[in-house]
Amino acid sequence: MSGDSPSPCPSHKGRRDSDRATVVDVGASSRPYPEGHTSRKERRDQVRMIAWEVTRSCNLNCVHCRAASHLGPYPGELSTGECLRLIDDIARFSQPVIILTGGEPLLRQDIFDLAAYGTQKSLRMVMATNGTLVDEAKVRKMIDSGIQRVSISIDGPDAQSHDALRQQPGAFAGALAGIAAMKAAGMEFQINTTITTANLHQIKAIHDLALRIGAAAHHIFLLVPTGRGRDLAEQAITAADYEETLRWFYRESLTCAIQLKATCAPHYFRVMHQNKRKGENPAKKVGGHFHESTRGCLGGISFCFISHVGQVQPCGYLELDCGNIRKQSFGEIWETSEVFRNLRDYESYKGKCGRCEFIKVCGGCRARAYEATGDYRAEEPLCLYQPRQ
Repeated sequence: MSGDSPSPCPSHKGRRDSDRATVVDVGASSRPYPEGHTSRKERRDQVRMIAWEVTRSCNLNCVHCRAASHLGPYPGELSTGECLRLIDDIARFSQPVIILTGGEPLLRQDIFDLAAYGTQKSLRMVMATNGTLVDEAKVRKMIDSGIQRVSISIDGPDAQSHDALRQQPGAFAGALAGIAAMKAAGMEFQINTTITTANLHQIKAIHDLALRIGAAAHHIFLLVPTGRGRDLAEQAITAADYEETLRWFYRESLTCAIQLKATCAPHYFRVMHQNKRKGENPAKKVGGHFHESTRGCLGGISFCFISHVGQVQPCGYLELDCGNIRKQSFGEIWETSEVFRNLRDYESYKGKCGRCEFIKVCGGCRARAYEATGDYRAEEPLCLYQPRQ
């Protein structure tokens, strides 16, 4: 799976409309929104980011992939027309960041047409890729289609460690070559890293690599044991290592010149709030610090995932069917899904999450809770913190 959540840069200056790929406006979706549908300004639980699995096909075979992707084809994937209608549907409802992910999104032949159409609809388009298919020509198309930032997954500081997790010789060299092509063209990129026991001792070295190669951000992901990741359950770090890693990452953020973000690691926001009480705040980054506008687990609250066949889920790791865009409008799913409504009701959370004073800034990882107990509102299994009440 390609890394998730590249945060967009504030703008993509210098890209003329005439430079972008031309696509046909397919018009607004005719599917109705629910009765009493509110405007995006009136909506409290506004969707701010969507990870869209444009294809499940992938040229790598990563050991921790949530989708257990392989080099397709995958039957039933959304057609170009369905994708364009989905973009219309989303744009009518809100203006979220759209993460074009996979699988490997660059395997989809119409990917730059989709990106250009989203840009035309005033959506902020970003891409998550493993980097091995990125070259000068593709970077030019990224820029022309209005893609604002690209995330590249790096899970080791060298070829031996990275290629072992990606199960593909040459994956590390390919990712670095893709990064070099983006740097040469002035394309902003970030590094995403999934942490397991296999690379826990290398996190500082990976972070140093991200700084050295000029990344705009470094995002760490704590392994959620889904897909092939279930086979790595024994490689999931302990709750104590989890806490120590997040505290180290926070200390780095105090002085680090680039944006740092922990994903699928909601406790990080509890750590942030605990340290802010001591007067310790992360260094401000150019364009603002991303954490000021986010919180811990966002699934179903301000973030969701759309699969290669149109299924809407809280996130890619929490495979609960909240509706399908082939049958309902996106807005109807977002506003009426029982799962989404439950996730927004913190009082319904169970165990120590339900009584924790940090529930609204952390929320616990709902996917890890579901994998451990079968209940997505159960307490987060990898949390050492004991609530005050």
